[in-house]
Amino acid sequence: MAQPIISREEVHAYAEACSDDPVAFQPIATRLVRDQKRLVRFIEQNAAALGQEAAQVAVYMTSVCLRVFDRVGGRLDKVPGRDLDLGAARISAVVDTLLPADEHLPERVRQVEWRAQPHLLDEILWALYERDEEEKKEGEESGKLPPDKAAVLFLAMWAVVEAMNANWKPPADYAGV
Repeated sequence: MAQPIISREEVHAYAEACSDDPVAFQPIATRLVRDQKRLVRFIEQNAAALGQEAAQVAVYMTSVCLRVFDRVGGRLDKVPGRDLDLGAARISAVVDTLLPADEHLPERVRQVEWRAQPHLLDEILWALYERDEEEKKEGEESGKLPPDKAAVLFLAMWAVVEAMNANWKPPADYAGV
């Protein structure tokens, strides 16, 4: 049975709450990533070649994704490396249809019907590709990378979301969309 899809409204509200009050979110983010060290290592390894700022953006995005699952409820088990590898393999199978790594990548990604938690992935795409600098909140990381670097970061985040989704036990009464 497929996991319920978290609604766009919930994803956006929970993600915005993280950026609206970064001081309050910091201890929550620390707790969430501490419990998912394998995810953080995966992200750091995949973002390392992009530079320190990109790696920080990736860890922040991972903590926001964790917070979305946390707020929806249920239980998110520790994500094992094998699920990250499975997610990465699924994505690798379609990566040639997504290229080139340009500003139109989000449109091509959105055509992949089997994406886990598509609204969460859309929020990541928005942050990396579509958000204007004017929309950035004070003290918030830009997240704006060149399209090729944003693509590498997004693909790693996509694998993370796939793995999170595979290890999420939603609340019994949660229907999603």
